Amino acid sequence: MTSSALGRDFRLLWSAAVSSRLGDALRTPALALLAAALTRDPRVIAAVTVVAQLPPLLFGLLGGVYADRWDRRRTMALVDGVRAAVVAALAVAVAFDRAGVLVLLVAAFLLAALGTLFDAASFALLPALVPPAALPRANGRLQAGTAVAGGFLGAPAAGVLFAAAPALPFTVDAVTFAVAALLVLALTPTPAPQPVAGSRRKSVWGEIVEGMRWLRGHRTLWPVTLLAAASNLAISGLLAVLVLYALDVLRVPPAGYGLFAAGTIVGGVAGALGSGRLAARLGTVTALRVVLAVQTVALAGFALARHPVPGGIALAVFAAGTVVWNSLCASYGQRHVPSGLLGRVGAAQRMVGLLTAPVGATLAGLVAAAYGTVPVAGAAAGTFALVTLAAWRTLRA
Repeated sequence: MTSSALGRDFRLLWSAAVSSRLGDALRTPALALLAAALTRDPRVIAAVTVVAQLPPLLFGLLGGVYADRWDRRRTMALVDGVRAAVVAALAVAVAFDRAGVLVLLVAAFLLAALGTLFDAASFALLPALVPPAALPRANGRLQAGTAVAGGFLGAPAAGVLFAAAPALPFTVDAVTFAVAALLVLALTPTPAPQPVAGSRRKSVWGEIVEGMRWLRGHRTLWPVTLLAAASNLAISGLLAVLVLYALDVLRVPPAGYGLFAAGTIVGGVAGALGSGRLAARLGTVTALRVVLAVQTVALAGFALARHPVPGGIALAVFAAGTVVWNSLCASYGQRHVPSGLLGRVGAAQRMVGLLTAPVGATLAGLVAAAYGTVPVAGAAAGTFALVTLAAWRTLRA
């Protein structure tokens, strides 16, 4: 999934991203399993997930500021080194039966908080490693590699390793973070981020506002950000009830749900590998509009399906479109945002997109409880239809 044409530094970054994602895929379900072993209180178990979702909302913009202030390569390596130490300490606590619920909550929060800085620095570093024209292909390769590492390798292995020894998945995760840190350090040093012409060093809040103001004033990136937020409203709602919809409406056998869900990973990998070709053929902005149209059709087909096979195919196509959209949006921003603003603008885009996710999941839960899951799928398709219409009216090449 790597490509020699993208160069040595990209191969190192790709390997680091895949290593980290593999560890994440081992750790996340292991944390849930460990929490379930400590308590059967669903509120406590849910809290382990919630605390990992809070840092991007609390610190995402702050991470963008420091990704623009500090050397991005060293920042990524330092963050992964600290994350390796945190997970290693957790593994020791688990091995000696000292990992209570509070320890799990603190570890999950720290790792997610550190991840906000890593993500901002990684997004901003990529344009310094590959030519601008290769960014769609590079982002696609990154998404494909991490999807395979997480979905096909890490997630299935997590339960096996936890059953063998509860500390084992955390130990492996610590190793993957350490390996990723070494790979990032091996990257060719890049020039420090350059301040935007005419601007002076401001306070942290001033720099956050500067990034938000730049994003708000861009005629393409701001509409794309709003469209992504509206899309996430539908996606999070659908994911919140997907298992119930698959079991009750599509009649997926419980034993076959894993295979059904794996179809989305296959679709995502296919979309990631094809995003570069699509951008080269149509242009990034046109490709974004086409992708939304295809996703709308796929989601309408999913809402109408009443059998696992057509439902699974429609969902896989939809997942492919989601990955293509993410790859192309990232590439467009990396090409058009000034280097000194990349961390902040990328963080602001992620923040706006994340804000709608809990709203969509909450609404979907309420609607499904009152009327069943079928209206949720229909509403998701309708939302995407509106997003597609808005994209064709507002996005211009």
